[in-house]
Amino acid sequence: MNGRSAGKPALNERAIRSLCGETAYRKGEAYCRAGKVSLALSEMSGGRTLYDAAIKDNGNCRVTLALQGDELLQAECVCSAGFSFDTYCKHVAAALLRLLEERRIGEQRRGEPEGFELPGAEDSRIASRVLELFKREPRPSSGVRSRFESREQLAAEFTVAPYRSGPRRRLLGIELRVGPGPGKTYAVPDIRELLGCYERGQALAVSRHFTYDPASHCFEPEAEAILLQLLEVRRDERLQREAVGALYTGEVADTRTLPIPPQAWAAIAPKLAAAPLVKVSDGERIYDGVELTEEPLPLRFAFDQIEGEGFQLDVQGLEGVLMMEPYSMALSEGRFFRLRPAGAGRLAELQKILRSGERDRILIPPGQMESFMERVVPGLMQLGEVHISRTVSDRMVRAPLEARIYLDRLRDRLLVGLEFQYGDIVINPLEEAGAGARQGESRILVREGERETRILELLESAGFARNESSYFMEDEDSEYDFLHHVVPQLEKLARIYATSAVKERLYIGNPPPNVSVELDERTNWLEFRFEMDGIPESEIRGIIQALEEKRRYYRLPDGALMPLETEEFQEMIRFLNEVALPRGEIVGSKFRLPAARGLHLLDARDRDRDRGGLVRLGRSIRLLLERLRNPDHMEFAVPDALAPVLRDYQQFGYQWLKTLAHYRFGGILADDMGLGKTIQSIAYLVSVLPEIRARRQPALIVAPASLMYNWLSELRRFAPGFRAVIADGDKSERARILNAAEEADAVIVSYPLLRRDIARYAKLSFHTLILDEAQAFKNYATQTARAVKALSAEYRFALTGTPIENSLDELWSIFDAVFPGLYPDRKAYGGMTREAIAKRARPFLLRRLKRDVLRELPEKIESMQVSELLPEQKKLYAAYLAKLRQETLKHLDEGFGRSRIRILAGLTRLRQICCHPALFVEDYAGGSAKLAQLLEMIEDCRQAGRRMLVFSQFTEMLGIIGKELGYRGVPFFYLDGSTPASERVELCDRFNEGERDLFLISLKAGGTGLNLTGADTVVLYDLWWNPAVEQQAEDRAHRIGQKKVVQVIRLVSRGTVEEKMHQLQQRKKTLIAEVIQPGEEALAALTEEDILELLSMEAT
Repeated sequence: MNGRSAGKPALNERAIRSLCGETAYRKGEAYCRAGKVSLALSEMSGGRTLYDAAIKDNGNCRVTLALQGDELLQAECVCSAGFSFDTYCKHVAAALLRLLEERRIGEQRRGEPEGFELPGAEDSRIASRVLELFKREPRPSSGVRSRFESREQLAAEFTVAPYRSGPRRRLLGIELRVGPGPGKTYAVPDIRELLGCYERGQALAVSRHFTYDPASHCFEPEAEAILLQLLEVRRDERLQREAVGALYTGEVADTRTLPIPPQAWAAIAPKLAAAPLVKVSDGERIYDGVELTEEPLPLRFAFDQIEGEGFQLDVQGLEGVLMMEPYSMALSEGRFFRLRPAGAGRLAELQKILRSGERDRILIPPGQMESFMERVVPGLMQLGEVHISRTVSDRMVRAPLEARIYLDRLRDRLLVGLEFQYGDIVINPLEEAGAGARQGESRILVREGERETRILELLESAGFARNESSYFMEDEDSEYDFLHHVVPQLEKLARIYATSAVKERLYIGNPPPNVSVELDERTNWLEFRFEMDGIPESEIRGIIQALEEKRRYYRLPDGALMPLETEEFQEMIRFLNEVALPRGEIVGSKFRLPAARGLHLLDARDRDRDRGGLVRLGRSIRLLLERLRNPDHMEFAVPDALAPVLRDYQQFGYQWLKTLAHYRFGGILADDMGLGKTIQSIAYLVSVLPEIRARRQPALIVAPASLMYNWLSELRRFAPGFRAVIADGDKSERARILNAAEEADAVIVSYPLLRRDIARYAKLSFHTLILDEAQAFKNYATQTARAVKALSAEYRFALTGTPIENSLDELWSIFDAVFPGLYPDRKAYGGMTREAIAKRARPFLLRRLKRDVLRELPEKIESMQVSELLPEQKKLYAAYLAKLRQETLKHLDEGFGRSRIRILAGLTRLRQICCHPALFVEDYAGGSAKLAQLLEMIEDCRQAGRRMLVFSQFTEMLGIIGKELGYRGVPFFYLDGSTPASERVELCDRFNEGERDLFLISLKAGGTGLNLTGADTVVLYDLWWNPAVEQQAEDRAHRIGQKKVVQVIRLVSRGTVEEKMHQLQQRKKTLIAEVIQPGEEALAALTEEDILELLSMEAT
């Protein structure tokens, strides 16, 4: 009953008993109870449903079920393939029972209320599916052999045969037989099914007498190598089927054979050749083994003369050859002959020609015999044996080709004549009669076809038109291309004869162009002049214009075509592109350029002498470039007061500023934080002080508000005679200061106040403009950027440790303020490469990092940053100071010793106001200048990659700082007296290992015993009476193990008790160190005179 229609019984136990019989039904039940049946839905279409089932019974037996609704249409099992029975087998019974069970489970689920599901049921099903995936490791394919293989080795016989007809014609297919031994193998009815079982490690009944079971069977290594290749072929076939869908017909009615695509043949052929049980079927004959050969095919091509004047080509052996063009090979007598793709195609077409005429010879007219000798014979010699009879060879002429090309110009036309000469035979290939018109036509001329063809192709590609016997050309561009590019190639193939009219078009001289450059020191402009030996200046402008128009040549007045494609002219084009001159800037053979725009070009060419051949630099230019590279060569005198103070690298920076100023260039001093940009600038200002006073033209220093008074403090410290004023206060006070600006040597203003008063500043003319922390106007679109660019100053410099923070546009904005014209407009700047931007900036940007000048630096750099109290702070400070002065005078009358504690408590209040009035003033809503200064400093350090320790003796102040940092999202560590001792070391270790970049520390709690060498910056937010305590805080970072220079910054409020404390510390530092031991309170060391000085009171 296998494979036949089963009628249409409803699917239930009774129907299954009827279809399979009682015995098969009971055995099927047993398989189901034992869990040996798996069922899968394989297809649904038109109401018809197909199921695939696998029953574990000495391997896997496959069953296919076809149903229409609830009625069984057909069932098939591999155990009874090829046989017919009245009832189905036990495997079909098992599959039907399993299907019945699945359907009943589904009905029960559908019968449940919608949305009803036991808690966790869905999760359980998903988990079960995952468990099913990993229930066991699948058996590796039998291609993976154990070193100690115990399975029975099967014989695998492969038969390779070409498809003779149908859509697979000219393709190769492979069939397979397997069995216990070479003499006992069985044909595999479905090779794809076996490959699938082989891959998955499943059993397969090949026939009634043999079942392949990978648990018991393996293949020899050579056969396994082939099977693995066939698996790859099968995978590609499945992918193709999925892509094509219903249109795919590759597997229809062809289960025994697997086609081998041409792209897979190269990999599988060597393995077939190495395997022992492989056959090749070539029609009715079968050959043992696969033989691949590079030998010529067993073909014979014979040329002979027939009666009369004709010839014939006799082809022998081709009728027994099967051409397989997709593989570029042929099959003959069981051997595979590899061919070139072109040869395989030609031989296949020749075979078709002969078969279509049912002949084995081709008749050749006398007029075509030379072409056969020229083109056909060389190709046939690659495919087989070629024989030429004596009667034919006696008539053949073999002589070397002498090709001649004649060039002439007539009435603005270029004319070309062509001759091919073989011995005494001269041929004009352009004449229609060709060889038929020549003398000696009975001879067969063997011509050099490839060389002739190459010559003709070159002439055809040059753009010539043809007449009866020659070529001609009227287009000048094509003529130039032919004379300069095609003729050199033709000279390798033929002799070329040119008339004087043609030779005049060839420009023989090749003087290299050059550009001489001089510097007009009066205007600081560069003057460029183009020169070419033998070319008048009037023509040079035309050559430059041709280069701008990207022409390949220039026609000189005598008609000669000068090539502009040489490397020298290409370098000239690159130079013009780099200069980026607007049209019309070149006058004659000259043009002028501001030095700032051209120096980077000249500097690069002067450094690279190989590229520098185009540009000839005048002496003044070379001197300028040398001075920019080595500013210290100009030896500007360092002001006497600053000579002992400046370090070597700072003196270099001073010389650099002076050199730029000498040539009226602007620049950016971009040294790393702590390297002394301020003092280098002060040295420059002191050097130009005589000019400032003579012109009554002050310098303008623009800085962040938090640094204004720091500038004033530094000027007073290093240049006591320098008259500097701060343009601060209300509007009327600022106006008064600006009205008297000519009386000052320098005006110091903040960026916010500059913006507010820009109308007044724009009317003034300054000697030097110094823009500190220039990243403040990195955004070109801001009001600050527009304000600084509206200022008028003869010399302009920017100071910043971070000239670029996020974008190259920031560098453009800064340079646009200090050196306008160095870069093009912002749109053109955006199109420049990073390399081009860097080259142009290099002479005008000086940046040194600490590691660059490490040998000159001390182990620790100490500096003081001064800030001005905010107005609300000043009011509080003045009120408390007046009260403290009054109380101090009263207490001093009573005796200093008794009143010392009260006085010092009052001093502490003043210091707290400097830090932040909120430390003791309830509901204080104002700000703190020092806190704003610290927060700005923290941001700068973070951007520069520095790691900070911030010390304060007031833990409440640390709390305020921490709160502000939290608002800004800045992570930090915190340590004060309440931090458990066990946590302190852990916090220090985490910081030293790189976690977070900021540590807030109480001066007393963290002043001793901690190792924080992970920091390179120490900020003392408030000063301590005893410098030794501050020293201990500094030593948390500046200690053994520190590999970086440590920068120590003290924050001081100008004009307050803090400033006087610092002055007092400096004077008494040695004395205090001698009298007070580290760790002791220093308060007792303050004398009555010290207290009076701190309060700015005269001793009585």
